[in-house]
Amino acid sequence: MRNILTICQKEIKSYFVSPIAYALMAIYAIVSGFFTYVAVGYFLDRSIGATAGRGGPMDVNEWVIRPVIMNVGVISLFLIPMITMRLFAEEKRSGTIELLITSPIRDYEIVVGKWLGALAMYACILALTVVNLGVLFLFGSPDWRPVATGFLGMLLQGGCLLSIGAFLSNTTKNQIMAGAMTFGVSLLMWTFDWFTGFKSDAWAKVLAYLSLTAHFEPFSKGVIDSKDVIFYVSVIVLGLFLTTRSLESLRWRA
Repeated sequence: MRNILTICQKEIKSYFVSPIAYALMAIYAIVSGFFTYVAVGYFLDRSIGATAGRGGPMDVNEWVIRPVIMNVGVISLFLIPMITMRLFAEEKRSGTIELLITSPIRDYEIVVGKWLGALAMYACILALTVVNLGVLFLFGSPDWRPVATGFLGMLLQGGCLLSIGAFLSNTTKNQIMAGAMTFGVSLLMWTFDWFTGFKSDAWAKVLAYLSLTAHFEPFSKGVIDSKDVIFYVSVIVLGLFLTTRSLESLRWRA
């Protein structure tokens, strides 16, 4: 456990000693702030119409919190490849991967430590969403549970994609290639459930089950379903397992 935490701390420091962390947080703050501003503005406009007799009562959780959380999930498709593309590709490019695989550290400790460091970086970025939505609690009384479950869902979804990105980063020395592959796989997993719109075959249902959207949407509604948690945890374990096996193959070739 000590080795895992040491590698995790090293990864976190590597993000913040370079412009990567600050650039990602700045981009996320601008985009998520814009989404929050638009959602609140639309909510206020419709609320005025409701008070004038042009509609029913408005729910801030349904009209602001849920759309913001869903949009944040889309933003992660672009940010996560930037976080994971350097995990192993940079080590290979600089030649420091040999030091890792020949050190008295187990392969799974390297993989889990790097993944935890990337997850911590992602959590720091997501914390900006809490700041944005926290403004709602200063001027109103929305339900806090959709925010908490939404944040949990974003962490689980992020952990899922980060594990996949770690594996893809370990397959190449090129960071750009690693980021592009991670983005492509993430985008496909986000849109898998589109097939059920015009297909009812068994393979379409399987792909729909593998869709990130299908498992993330309940969290945005404030619902924690065990099948969604199991799905994300299973993909995380699978991604870390594949990354560990890939790292072991490097050790054999070395």
